[in-house]
Amino acid sequence: MREGDKLTVTDGKGFFYECILIQANPKQCMVSIQNSIEKPKGWDYNLRVAFAPTKQMERNEWFVEKAVEVGIDTVIPILCHYSERKDIKTERLEKIAVSAMKQSQQAFLPEIEKLTGFKDIISRPFNGKKFIAHCYDLPKEPLAQHYKKGKNVLILIGPEGDFSQEEVEEAIAAGFEPVTLSESRLRTETACLAAVQTIHVINSL
Repeated sequence: MREGDKLTVTDGKGFFYECILIQANPKQCMVSIQNSIEKPKGWDYNLRVAFAPTKQMERNEWFVEKAVEVGIDTVIPILCHYSERKDIKTERLEKIAVSAMKQSQQAFLPEIEKLTGFKDIISRPFNGKKFIAHCYDLPKEPLAQHYKKGKNVLILIGPEGDFSQEEVEEAIAAGFEPVTLSESRLRTETACLAAVQTIHVINSL
C-alpha cells in the first residue's frame, strides 16, 4: 500500500476504523483515523470453552480458527490427567485468532488464555452455566437439554483419552453438569466446535 491509500482496521474490541495511510515503510506504518464504526459481537452471553489440547498442533489451531469464525469469548487450554500435550504456544493460537477475526470480518477478538490446570479451572468463579462433556457410562444428557438460552456458559472438553473419572467427579462436585455432545465419539477439536455451535443455535431459536 502507498501513502494516501484508504484502509479499514479494527481494535479487536468491537470497533472498525476507516483510515488513510499517511506513512508507510516495511517495518511500521502510520494512519489517520477518519471514522469509527461500532460492531459489537453478535451475541449477548459469555461463551467459554476449556479444552485439553491435542498432540497435533494443527488440530488445536483448526478449532481456534473455526470457533472465532462462529463466535466465542474465551478459549482456555487445560492440562488434564490424560492430556497428550503438556504445553502449548498460545502466541501461535493468538495469531490464528487474529487471522480468523479479520477473515470473518469481525471486530471482536476472543481471549486465548495460557495453559491452565484442571483443578484451577473448576475452582474458578464463574457466573453462568458450567458443563463437563465426557464419555463415561454415567448419567448425563445432551448439552442442548441442559443449557438455558441467554445464559453465560463454560464448557469443559477433555483429551482424546477423556477426563479421568476422578476429574469428572471433581468437576461435578464443583458445580459442573455432565453432558454429552453427540451420540458418536468425537475428536477433541470436533467436540469443542460442536459445543460452541450448539450454544449459538439454541440462542438463535
